[in-house]
Amino acid sequence: MTISATIITLDEQANIARAIRSVQFCDEVLVVDSGSTDRTVDIAASMGARVITNDWQGYAAQKNLAARRARNDWILSIDADEEVSPELARSIGRLDAKLHGCAGFDFPRLARYCGRWIRHSGWYPDRKVRLYQRNLGQWVGQYVHESVEVSGPVGHLQGNLLHYTCDTLERHRENVARYTDLAAREIQEAGRAAPAWKLLVGPIYSFFKSYLLQLGFLDGKAGFTIARMAALYVFLKYSKARRLADG
Repeated sequence: MTISATIITLDEQANIARAIRSVQFCDEVLVVDSGSTDRTVDIAASMGARVITNDWQGYAAQKNLAARRARNDWILSIDADEEVSPELARSIGRLDAKLHGCAGFDFPRLARYCGRWIRHSGWYPDRKVRLYQRNLGQWVGQYVHESVEVSGPVGHLQGNLLHYTCDTLERHRENVARYTDLAAREIQEAGRAAPAWKLLVGPIYSFFKSYLLQLGFLDGKAGFTIARMAALYVFLKYSKARRLADG
């Protein structure tokens, strides 16, 4: 079983070395860069990655292009701010005897937020299909929350994919602002409604779900902040969608 690890990048000099180092057990590391102006490309090339450039097409489209340009049929796709843990690397390394006709494999993703690993709040185990046969899977999702859909059985692996998210609350706010712009466009183009009641009920429910139902309170202060930002995300998403609908 030969594997190509694929990573899409844009100005990721702070993260790319860690990501590449974690997938060097793969037979190929392919980086698809969309115009970095920092040292991302130089760092990736110096670590033995094959680097190609491609204008930004959107998350799913860029990752599908990376899979097409890879040299192997099995694709391990990670983001530049992610890292394959040693346990997950060992699980992948033992796969030859365990394929059993699977089209892809999922594994848990563990996020680090403001200096703390988050094990509740709806953020864990957050299992993702990231290892898949490219002829049986593709990335979908035009704007946000892109994911791999595979045609066939999905196996389950042990070991975490480590996700280094926001180091500061300000960075979290910036992410919320950016992703709610995309989410609002997705709502509009899908023709979905954004009624006024969702501006009130949606944020309240999102906070309640994250902090209480998903045990966010066990994540301490970080859990409260995550719940509060989840509420803000929902409010901004629908308010922006309503503005787009009004022209």
